Amino acid sequence: MGTRGERGTAGGDAGTPLVGGPDADATPQDRGEWARHWRYAGLPGLDLLRARYVRHSFPRHAHEGYVVCAVTSGIEEIGLQNGTVRAGHGGVVMINPEVAHTARAGAPEGWTYATLYPSSRLVAEIAEETTALRGTAGFTETTADDPHLGRMITEVHRAAEAGNALAADSLLRIVVARLLRHYGGPLPARTPRSAGARTAARARAVLEERMADPPSLEQLAQQLGTSPFALLRAFKGSYGMPPHAWLTDARVRRARLLLEAGSPPAETAVAVGFSDQPHLNRHFTRIVGVPPGAYRKERSA
Repeated sequence: MGTRGERGTAGGDAGTPLVGGPDADATPQDRGEWARHWRYAGLPGLDLLRARYVRHSFPRHAHEGYVVCAVTSGIEEIGLQNGTVRAGHGGVVMINPEVAHTARAGAPEGWTYATLYPSSRLVAEIAEETTALRGTAGFTETTADDPHLGRMITEVHRAAEAGNALAADSLLRIVVARLLRHYGGPLPARTPRSAGARTAARARAVLEERMADPPSLEQLAQQLGTSPFALLRAFKGSYGMPPHAWLTDARVRRARLLLEAGSPPAETAVAVGFSDQPHLNRHFTRIVGVPPGAYRKERSA
């Protein structure tokens, strides 16, 4: 899927759903954006996204696994807790699990990129076989100007779209191994050590359990024996976003699992706590980059 509206395929499967593309149900002002978020059976433990975004922006969210993307045109701007970084053509972006971030266009023309979402298990397997890193392996840099590795990331996509499992799997493992060798290091332990971090972890557990019917901030703080503002500070310090933003992200994560299992979007919306399907559509599209229906279709093909 290298040009606007071009349909990538995987072994003859259905083509790319577009977000605002010329052959989608898009309004004229949205045309020029397209995206395909999919999974290839020959690459277990990996999701793929290829997209061009202009007006679309990703709110603060995090991923259970890793994010590795190659910017092929335009500029992507990534917002992190400690500041903003930018990546242009030839740039590679690397984000570790559970690192809260935003993403948006850093130039009027937007940005085009190819993204790999390898699971923590897959990266750990590659790290154990190819590096001497101790503990949990991750990335010590967020961006790198590395056109060669960027081209290899796009080649993983092309091999997967062509249904070439041998090439796709080989290239994927080479890419991850080289990224870890050049930009990798051990990640810090996630065990909550401070009282605030322990309170945040308890709050997260309550929100996960009561996802469809969460308490108010005041009720949650009272349950945990703290104040609302203290809870806000602790939660944002631990997870990079306030509880309400984290809950929206968590609902979308759970929605992804339900959609992958074949649940219709309307039922999924109610199950994860959104008031209706339009609310699921809006939050899901903002965070994942494609609508729930397109996401589900790619995984049922």
